[in-house]
Amino acid sequence: MTDRDWYDDSEHDDAVQRAERATRFGWATIAGAVGALGCALVALAVVGVAAVVACLYVVMAADH
Repeated sequence: MTDRDWYDDSEHDDAVQRAERATRFGWATIAGAVGALGCALVALAVVGVAAVVACLYVVMAADH
């Protein structure tokens, strides 16, 4: 008779691997969401600056 079952950590190792995959997926999802929000923020800033420049152009053109 062997004590193989006593030292069998395969279920634990599988659980650790699944947890590591879930953690990597979670961090990738978070990074993707933050990246998308960053891109949206930059686009919003560009649109805002363009609107200010357009308004200044209209005001300066109205003076002439």
